[in-house]
Amino acid sequence: MQARLLSRMIGPVLAIALAFPAVAQEFSGLARLDVAQSQVRDTWGGVELELFLSQPVPYRVFTLDDPRRLVLDFREVDWRGATRAALLNADRVSDLRFGALRPGWSRMVLDLGEPLRVRAAGMAVDATDGTAHITVTLEGTDADSFTATAGAPNDPDWEFLMAADPTSAAAPPQDDGILTIVIDPGHGGIDPGAERDGLQEADLMLQLGREVAEALTRAGDINVVLTRDSDTFVPLEERITIARAARADAFISLHADALEADDATGASIYTLTDAAEGEASQRMAERHDRADLLAGLDLSGQDDTVATVLMDLARIETAPKGERLAQALVAGLGDTGATLNSRPRREAVLAVLNAADFPSVLVEVGFLSNDRDRAALVTPEGRANLVAGIVLAVQRWATAEAALDPLVRQ
Repeated sequence: MQARLLSRMIGPVLAIALAFPAVAQEFSGLARLDVAQSQVRDTWGGVELELFLSQPVPYRVFTLDDPRRLVLDFREVDWRGATRAALLNADRVSDLRFGALRPGWSRMVLDLGEPLRVRAAGMAVDATDGTAHITVTLEGTDADSFTATAGAPNDPDWEFLMAADPTSAAAPPQDDGILTIVIDPGHGGIDPGAERDGLQEADLMLQLGREVAEALTRAGDINVVLTRDSDTFVPLEERITIARAARADAFISLHADALEADDATGASIYTLTDAAEGEASQRMAERHDRADLLAGLDLSGQDDTVATVLMDLARIETAPKGERLAQALVAGLGDTGATLNSRPRREAVLAVLNAADFPSVLVEVGFLSNDRDRAALVTPEGRANLVAGIVLAVQRWATAEAALDPLVRQ
């Protein structure tokens, strides 16, 4: 019954999402601004910015202080015909300018005459012609609050998004019967992660990731993909994109923490908290390439609402799978003698778990701040129980999911 209910829920939404085939085909790398319809104007107590574009593009919105500004970054926009006089009709905005940010990307900056905060921002796509309408609503705030919230988002993976091509459609799904597990060694390169006594989390997780990948491969009928196989920095969303391109059946991110105290010990398994699932969908819809939000379904041309609903629906299936994988990891690590934390099953808001279309877990394998955990992580013998536990968990989980699959798909 649950499967039939899910089918009835997804059907109408997919019909909406797939109603734009021409839009995806006609995508170009450059969105043109409709100057006649676009405007910045005062509202009761604030400012409203409306931009009409020939096609949807990835974008982000944030404020900066000293001086106070509103900043919008876009995949490249054609500003031809646009002028300050044509767009600006707001006393609360002292100036407006726009232009190239870097190759393939554009920026618009509004100089604010008073403290204003972003109350709402969103993009809608016209079902008839595929044009996009971006609306940003600002409302008054106090100077201290403005300063406290100003600043570009702390998104190291934005550089990866800026390098992505939003015109490329998602690859068609392929089911070759081989389980694909993506192992994600945390941190790397300029981001070493936790450090203690000359040891770096990035180095240890890379070694552990390689050993887990090798053991899973030896187990047979498992295709293993590493998000990194060297000491390199891989942005968070690129890790998700790598998993999606590989058609991941599951994503396992490996980390090791370090605390001020040394009494915390053992492995913990994290999944995305239920309360964060909706937020994760919205964050991905706002910031990530539409063609890369769900494997096998090109969301180019879809507005925020459709993209978010589709991802939330996908999580109806993938979130329970992730929960079952997390439970299998707790049991597998315990059965192979790996040290478990006193509370091994946890939930958190973690960006690396944001993907909607495959189950994701984060394994905190231990604490570099604990002598016992640290000693276990520096040698192959010490890591052996962790490797064996992860492999055993994946095998058990895969067998259980294969048994459930006919029930889900009926």
